[in-house]
Amino acid sequence: MALQAIVQPLLSWYAQHARDLPWRRHVTPYRVWVSEIMLQQTRVEAVKGYFTRFLRQFPDPLALSEAPEQQLLKCWEGLGYYSRARNLQKAAKVVVEEYGGELPASYEALKRLPGIGPYTAGAIASIAFGLPVPAVDGNVLRVWARVTADRADIAEPHTRKQAAEALRAVMPAGACGTFNQALMELGALVCVPNAPPRCEACPLSGLCEGKRQGIAESLPVKKPKPARKVEARTVFLLEQAGRLALRRRPKTGLLAGLWELPAEAGTLSREEAVRAVRAWGLEPVQLWPLPPAKHVFTHVEWHMTGWRCKLAPENTAPFVWVTADELRETYPLPSAFRPFLEAWRAGDNAFSAEDF
Repeated sequence: MALQAIVQPLLSWYAQHARDLPWRRHVTPYRVWVSEIMLQQTRVEAVKGYFTRFLRQFPDPLALSEAPEQQLLKCWEGLGYYSRARNLQKAAKVVVEEYGGELPASYEALKRLPGIGPYTAGAIASIAFGLPVPAVDGNVLRVWARVTADRADIAEPHTRKQAAEALRAVMPAGACGTFNQALMELGALVCVPNAPPRCEACPLSGLCEGKRQGIAESLPVKKPKPARKVEARTVFLLEQAGRLALRRRPKTGLLAGLWELPAEAGTLSREEAVRAVRAWGLEPVQLWPLPPAKHVFTHVEWHMTGWRCKLAPENTAPFVWVTADELRETYPLPSAFRPFLEAWRAGDNAFSAEDF
């Protein structure tokens, strides 16, 4: 098919059906950049509130570059993939030091900033600066594969490159950013993943080669991901004089450098949990079992059990002891631990405790 034929129907559809999103109301390079980083592997609905709060605390690259890391991570708390926030700050420092606090209006220069790959650079370059650069994400690849009936594996870099080159050739002058956003929007709302495409609502239905051949629902082709590794962990709510124990995770690896509730590998019985608490130099007074929880990361799943433990006063251990207010306002804690915090806030009567 002549790919040029999709341009006008797509732009007309987008003009009528584009969602009203905070980052679309007032377009600046910084706002586009922040939104695109937040939207990586995160649902649009989840990002809306975070975006508004983030811009309130860090309204420009200078403010972001100067922010204490803990304040930045606290603002990001619950959004996941915390390396995105750290890379945002690293890139902000480069923008301030090398570009006078303004993002460069160059695809290649954007791509050299920490945390910005080809897709994000294309999105910023086209949406914020109007440059004729494609922004090929999963939604765009799915639309492209179905419209062209392409059976190549979209997980392969050469397939993404082929799609980008084909789309670059038909980008409409003066509407490059709108064209990219329209493709993304069509993939998010109509040509959807993990469900039959809504061909009856698609402005490209009459042009779609995948539909014509009856194979749209089987596209795109993508090699299956390897199964995630499952890790059992036992999480501890260690409470002393109304304060809860936290510790820092290692500087590298999963959730690098973030605060966490103390935990041990494996599923610990009551007796094993007591031994673990005492090994930290603490003496339990009461012990509650907590309901199990699961958290899914990209490559690993945590299957967690938990124990809440009230401690004798004046114990010493290599932890930081925080109040509920400090936990809420200061210390960023990954969402993996949220079910256990909710149990802590539920109070002493939520589960039966055993005294020592």
